[in-house]
Amino acid sequence: MIPSLLALMWGLVAGSALVIGAGVGYFTQLPQRLVAAVMAFGSGVLISALSLELMNEAYRRGGFDSTALGFVGGAAVFTVANVLLARYGAQHRKRSGSRQHSESEQEGSGIAIALGSLLDGIPEAVVIGVSMIANGKVSLVAVAAVFLSNVPEGLSSASGMKSAGRSKTYIFGIWTGIALACGAAAWAGYAVFSHYSNEVLAATNAVAAGAILAMLVDTMIPEAFETVHNFSGLIASLGFFCAFVLSKLS
Repeated sequence: MIPSLLALMWGLVAGSALVIGAGVGYFTQLPQRLVAAVMAFGSGVLISALSLELMNEAYRRGGFDSTALGFVGGAAVFTVANVLLARYGAQHRKRSGSRQHSESEQEGSGIAIALGSLLDGIPEAVVIGVSMIANGKVSLVAVAAVFLSNVPEGLSSASGMKSAGRSKTYIFGIWTGIALACGAAAWAGYAVFSHYSNEVLAATNAVAAGAILAMLVDTMIPEAFETVHNFSGLIASLGFFCAFVLSKLS
């Protein structure tokens, strides 16, 4: 299969976890503590992937300068965008309880939540495509990490959206659209960045790592800690270890 189309396929596979999670969150009544625990596990998986995969690969390709610039830049860009979207009601987009704003409570919050969710998912998907540039083979660790973290993200967010009174069409429309966008981002990660130097590829990996870490601290980890409290660290550690084992077995 053409590598760019293969990247598209893997991006769609990883993005489909958002729809799966949204389905579970919408059609079931899972205890909020369980939702938060799954969120903590997904956070650990992503921390493992960005530290063991993205940052190591960035440093190997471009050295410290490109890695540092990309990492700090990615975290800064995500934070600025997140602050702007929070002003319009997207700050609790991953919360499974009743903290998400409805449209009647804050006009424009629906669009802000959609844009915020898209902002969360794109960096992860781009990494999937970039991972194929070296030899045309995808990093299964990257795909697995994004998939495993997307399930609780979709689950928690969809549960919160339902509590805020948003329609089923709105909820599944968002997550289906973002899943498709993840496929497109993975395709672009390969098709666009395969023509650039190792320094640019290093910076791209580091940008994604910085953005993902900022996203975790701003959105996923608060949801986990607020509900499971002192157990969130242990659960996140288990997620980290599972991704670590997967990286060594692949």
